[in-house]
This record gives sequence, C-alpha cells and structure tokens, in this order.
Amino acid sequence: MMISVATSIMFPNLGIELKNVGSFIEIFGFKIMYYGMLIAFGMAMGYLVAEWQAKRTGQNKDLYLDFALYAIILSVIGARIYYVVFSWDDFKDNLIDIFNTRNGGLAIYGGVITAVITAFVYTKVKKISFGLLADTGCLGLITGQIIGRWGNFFNREVFGKYTDGIFAMLLDLRDVSYDYTMPVEQLAQKYTGKTEIYNNIMEIRNNPVIIDGITYIQVHPTFLYESLWNLILLILLIIYSKYKKFDGEVVLLYLAGYGLGRAWIEGIRTDQLFLGNSPIAVSQLLSIILVICSLFIIAYKRIKLKTVKAF
Repeated sequence: MMISVATSIMFPNLGIELKNVGSFIEIFGFKIMYYGMLIAFGMAMGYLVAEWQAKRTGQNKDLYLDFALYAIILSVIGARIYYVVFSWDDFKDNLIDIFNTRNGGLAIYGGVITAVITAFVYTKVKKISFGLLADTGCLGLITGQIIGRWGNFFNREVFGKYTDGIFAMLLDLRDVSYDYTMPVEQLAQKYTGKTEIYNNIMEIRNNPVIIDGITYIQVHPTFLYESLWNLILLILLIIYSKYKKFDGEVVLLYLAGYGLGRAWIEGIRTDQLFLGNSPIAVSQLLSIILVICSLFIIAYKRIKLKTVKAF
C-alpha cells in the first residue's frame, strides 16, 4: 500500500507520537519508497559487516564483494518468489503485480534459502570453505534484516494482533490492509479454515482508537520485535565467532536463533503466509524445523569433534 498522505504513528503507552510519517519521497515526480531505500541500505550495510568480519578473521575480503553481487540480486528474486508462491491468490488474476515490489512483498526466508544455495554454488566454483563463507556472510545477512524490517514500519505492514501492552502501536485505519475495513462476511470467507487469524483481525477491528476524529488500530509492532531480536542475535554471533568450534557453526546458530525468534513473532502476526489452504503458517513451520535441525547438526558436529580428539 502506498501511503499518499503522511499520517501519524503513535506508541501511546510510551508517550511517543511520530507525526507526518509518509511511505515515500518524491523526486521530479517519481516516487521512491522508503521500503526500497531501507532494503538497499540494509544490503549495503550487510556487505560492509561481512567485509569487516572477513578482514577480522584473515580472509580475502574481495571474495565477499564478488559473492555479494550475485547473492543480493538472486536473494531479492528468491524472496519475491517465496512470497508470490505462498500468496498466489493475490497474484493469479493479475500476473503483472508479481513484478511490483514497491509496496513490499519480499519474504525473508525466500532470500535466506536463495543466499544459502548461492553460497554453496559460489564456494564450489571458487574452491573455498562453504562453512567459513556462510559464517561470515550470515552476519551481513542479519544486518540487512535488522535495517530492512523498518521498511515495514513505513509501509504500515508486518504488525501483530491487538495489544494494550507497553509497545502498543497505533496506525491510521486508512493506511492499513483492506482486511480491517472489508465486510465481515467477506473477511470470514477469505480466512475460511484459518480461525485464529480471523479472530485476531476481528479483535483489532473491535478495539479501535479514535483521536481527533481519526480511527486507529492498536497492534503489536512485530517488525520492531524482529529488528531488536536480530540486533541482539548479531551482537552475540559476532562475540561467539571468535570461539566457534568448526566452520559453519555461526551460520547454524544464526538459523537456530533467528528461527526461534521468528517462530514466536510469526505466531502473533496477522499477515502470515499459509501452506496451501491449511491453517499452518509456513514461515512458523520452517522456523521450527530450522531450530531443530540446526541444533541437531551443532550437537552432532561437537560430539564428533570430541570423539576425534579422544582418539
């Protein structure tokens, strides 16, 4: 959704009001979305962090510039494909919209999967360690996630269910998805078999906040939760990278740590992508699988290393 009029975003229980928050800047009549600007800035900062880590660990930093040129482009494509596949009903009648990412629609897990595949192929071609490159590159990836999530803030998307907690966020009803104004019968039909999401949306709709004649919805700022979670995870991974036991351990800890936070955050979002017509949130399921598999591989590798040392 392109926010045509700059409106306020408030955090009432923190006493914060951000006035006139738009979603784009206009230069010579061309609208440039903050979403895209933040994604691009996140990618640039992610590369700089990966380059810094490469230099810090005695690697050839030029390898990461070459890798970034491939990974960034392919990961954006992968993130869009993932989103489109699991939101096919929104695109099947207007295929041209598949190529319009100005208003969002990039799924991070699609980008992560594509980045891993790209890294695997790249390391095979360059004949370098996949684990070492992945350990270094994941620090750049999570940096991009920290920054990129703020694009969702400007787009008024990726928020959670109703809350009156300390971080409760007020969004102008005119700026959010049609889910919050469409007829109830139509909403019920849209979320047939997805009772929890329907109930969460209805709870938001049934608890409006009216200020100076303007109607707001009050929700969890899940984009903020994920950004903060990733910031903490990044700091821990940087510290731990000096003490890792094997190449690939840092990226496995990233997958486990991100998956753990995302599994919880996904559970309170109201814009989940579902597995077909089931009520299963695909990113939540993938997060749980990543946590289990990553921790299992770490445990296996550590036990194997101890066994080798014992002999």
